Amino acid sequence: MKKITLLVTLFILTSACGVKQTQNLLGSGNYDQAIDNAVSNLRTNKDKKGKQDYVYLLEEAFAKAKERDLNTINFLAKDTNPAQLEKMYNTYLQLNQRQEKIKPILPLKLLKEGRNATFPFDNYNDQIIDSKNALAAFLYTNAKKLMISSDKINFRKAYDDLDYLNQINPNYKDVLKLMDNAKLKGSDYVTVYTKNETNMIIPIRLQNDLLDFSTYGLNDKWTVYHSNKQTGINYDYGLVINFKQIYISPEQIKEREFAKERIIKDGVKKLIDSNGKEVLDEKGKIVMVDNLRKVNATIYEFRQYKSCQITAKIDYFNHKSNQLLKTFPVTSEYVFENIYASYKGDKRASDDNYYSNFNRKAVLFPNSEQMIYDTGEDLKAKVKNIISQNRFRN
Repeated sequence: MKKITLLVTLFILTSACGVKQTQNLLGSGNYDQAIDNAVSNLRTNKDKKGKQDYVYLLEEAFAKAKERDLNTINFLAKDTNPAQLEKMYNTYLQLNQRQEKIKPILPLKLLKEGRNATFPFDNYNDQIIDSKNALAAFLYTNAKKLMISSDKINFRKAYDDLDYLNQINPNYKDVLKLMDNAKLKGSDYVTVYTKNETNMIIPIRLQNDLLDFSTYGLNDKWTVYHSNKQTGINYDYGLVINFKQIYISPEQIKEREFAKERIIKDGVKKLIDSNGKEVLDEKGKIVMVDNLRKVNATIYEFRQYKSCQITAKIDYFNHKSNQLLKTFPVTSEYVFENIYASYKGDKRASDDNYYSNFNRKAVLFPNSEQMIYDTGEDLKAKVKNIISQNRFRN
């Protein structure tokens, strides 16, 4: 019984909080959020007495929201600035969407007054179409004006206007063709290449990997990277991955010998007391304990080691002015290491995590080309990080 009472109390408190929140939204002018709250609570059991507050709040919020939107439209209609057309179009859409949100839960009864709540709906189809057509014409004309200039930023603005126009009014005139042109002329084109100032040969596959920008995941809407220059394109920027120094250490095998000692468990034995007698438990059984003993081993460890370090820099150039814009130094290192070992004595004297070394053997050292390539994997990640954090144009 106490649990039922508690649940009822919690339900009442939750409902009261929901009504209070909706009242606060209404009082602060957040009419549509208040409508959302009320509609959400009226989707189930809408005719219950406990839901009456939401019906009153919804009726009031709808009336005030509609009045505000119509006043906004009247004001915008007097404004000759065509830039206001988008706001007018969106306001008509808002008026219509608000009605569609409420329709599914109608009718809503006001029990005390013996009537249904009033929601004066209007048909805004003609206004939506007219305002959309006016907005489309403005966006189209404005985009074409922007595309008269040679400024890439204007082409980007034109593209965004045309993209929005295509969303609200698909296949409007030659919008798709204009969008392609705006994309082409609004993009920055970057030629990327490598430069080798070291006395070593850079593997071709490493150069190809570094210049394959499709694998970098650099989703930049307005920047196009080309590792091979294409005819008919005036490149804006250049990106050079300049190899300055490559150092590869000699192949090394380091040996060391060390002793290990350890107390290990070697089966079990009977527990004997100080008098030399077997110890029994409460059931009369002989108590068994771990049989611990000391083991020793001499370990012979071999460590194969070779490292490669690449020092490079990333240069950003302005192709049109032939000016160096930014330089980013970058260093990458790769270490090849193989540890293997043998032993004399009891292997169990060594640490458990060392056992795997006894199963390894000596392997061939990677050649210099492979070392450079493996180092390049880290270099590529660093190049990607530099480019993603340092765009050519903010």
